[in-house]
Amino acid sequence: MPDTNSLTVLLFARYAELLGAAELRLPMPVPATVAGLVLHLRGVQGGAELPERLLVAVNARQVGLDQALQPGDEVALLPPMAGG
Repeated sequence: MPDTNSLTVLLFARYAELLGAAELRLPMPVPATVAGLVLHLRGVQGGAELPERLLVAVNARQVGLDQALQPGDEVALLPPMAGG
């Protein structure tokens, strides 16, 4: 059961390397948006190196930076994907 006073941030590949963890549990002020979360992450050690444009999913659904966040949400920062 997710903590109702926090949200989970999933980090993959280079983003996990930059922030030193594959998963972060952060206390969450309400109301909050993805843009506010990204701004917060840019202020922690390694976060300043996150790219300007990020792909973000909330609860497994890709969203924009204006997406509102609720306590217990799972936010994933998705690195660029190469493929063929």
